[in-house]
Amino acid sequence: MTIATGGEPPIVWERNPKRVSGALDYQVLDPADPVTIGAMVGPEAFTEVKYLAHHKQMQALDVIPEVAQRFAVDFGRPSGGLVRRYRTEGAETIIVALGSVLGTIEEVVDEMRDVGVRVGALGLKSFRPFPLEEVREALSGACRVVVLEKALAAGRGGIVSTDVHEAMVGGHARCSTVIAGLGGRAITRDSLQRLLEQAGRDALEPLNFLDLDIELVQRELARERDGLPAGPHAENMLRDLGVVAAEAH
Repeated sequence: MTIATGGEPPIVWERNPKRVSGALDYQVLDPADPVTIGAMVGPEAFTEVKYLAHHKQMQALDVIPEVAQRFAVDFGRPSGGLVRRYRTEGAETIIVALGSVLGTIEEVVDEMRDVGVRVGALGLKSFRPFPLEEVREALSGACRVVVLEKALAAGRGGIVSTDVHEAMVGGHARCSTVIAGLGGRAITRDSLQRLLEQAGRDALEPLNFLDLDIELVQRELARERDGLPAGPHAENMLRDLGVVAAEAH
């Protein structure tokens, strides 16, 4: 197990540290010699500590690709890096995402490519530091960019998409944010295919919610318009769905 810490060398808890000795700079946890990581600091040096954390994050933009290359040589398979391009060559629409959903996205890209739809995927392997230049280059040939996010900044929209938008400044591609998978909701291949088909028709809004039950939302908003006691939104909507009983017994 590896624990990454901001501004500190990775800590490795491993029965046989020699397994990774050629691939990582690490310090081994030793219960007989405890250390403090991320000690508190007062206002006298807090800004400087934060500056150094940022400085080291920016240095990581150069270090991460080097480590990924060494890993591929030592272990015979790719891992990590800053971004992963998947069939982006000649793609008119590129979907950007990070995390486990990328496997499903790549399957959908394959299916749509097989029938002539020019789509691709860009996987973000590093979020902080954000690989601005690599993302800009990867998306430079796209007509449309769809950022799929599993997080929502209420009142603003996407989180990852803010960085992607910055990378696209000066470009010509149409960019849309899609919020998906909140609360563990499944992101299915069918939903992703419909999403990419909508994108290809330029039918997406700047901010979209995948598989949103708009009728359920409208019923809840109607309660407010009608002046009815609204109560907790979650409880009302679960009752509409029949997930909770109407009354406690």
